[in-house]
Amino acid sequence: MEVEAAAVLAAAALQEDGKMKISRLFKHLLYPPWLVRRRFPPASLKKIEKAIQHSETRHSAEIRFAVESSLSFIELLQDTSCFDRGVDVFSELRVWDTELNNGVLIYLLLADRTIEIIVDRDVNKKVDSKERIRICRLMESLFRNKQFETGVLKGIEEITRLLITLYPANAENINELPNKPVIL
Repeated sequence: MEVEAAAVLAAAALQEDGKMKISRLFKHLLYPPWLVRRRFPPASLKKIEKAIQHSETRHSAEIRFAVESSLSFIELLQDTSCFDRGVDVFSELRVWDTELNNGVLIYLLLADRTIEIIVDRDVNKKVDSKERIRICRLMESLFRNKQFETGVLKGIEEITRLLITLYPANAENINELPNKPVIL
């Protein structure tokens, strides 16, 4: 009985917003998690980890990269955006847990092929959102051409360019967050 009620509520929610929501639902439900490994094999993940590690030797900020194949059925019913999910992941990975409030999360939602750059408070004060959007669009253009590794590496390079000027490296440059990419 509960399953039937959930199905009726889901159908009603989908009908409210029309075809776009239905197509997104199917895209996410049909996007298997193993595709993340196809887009980002172990060698790519290692290159991304090394790029983050190298980047963080050049500034005192912290970068994390997380990739997720698709949203859950509940998140889709709630019409969770890539940005909203990115904020959740930012919190779950504790990217905000840096002394200078200068953590940066690059969050990729593969089913939508969208990327969000979520930043901590201090970075948010110093970096114009238009610049973050520009970097996201640059990465997305590479993803459209199936250049996933290149897209992430280019994004890290562009973010590094910004962080070097805002947070110069110092003698006490400690690594506060893991550099290893996260597959959700």
